[in-house]
Amino acid sequence: MYTDPIADYLTRVRNAISAGHRVVEIPSSNVKKEITKILFDQGYVLSYKFEDSTVQGSIKIALKYDRQTKESVIKNIERISKPGLRKYAGASEMPRVLNGLGIAIVSTSNGVMTNKQATRENVGGEVLCHVY
Repeated sequence: MYTDPIADYLTRVRNAISAGHRVVEIPSSNVKKEITKILFDQGYVLSYKFEDSTVQGSIKIALKYDRQTKESVIKNIERISKPGLRKYAGASEMPRVLNGLGIAIVSTSNGVMTNKQATRENVGGEVLCHVY
């Protein structure tokens, strides 16, 4: 059993990218599903599929690579708020990742969303991770 399922999710994606895998399979949860949808909407993953065949279910993510250089679209994906030290940001002090080129995924009272969307909706929350 692991204590931080979101860190496990990010580590599985990071390891699959470094190994050059096309697809990664991750145990499912509602927060992980929302993070996957955000990564797809922002163009960081090629496609995803939620499978509920087992008790917990799983998420299959097809990773996106550049055609010429064969490098992953995701250069870095890192956990910010950890179970031992939560990081929160208000609507006015939302973090900018790579001067606006990357995204921060934030868990707010209105659901999981990007830092840009949270700023538009004027809500703050827990900063889960940075992706660029």
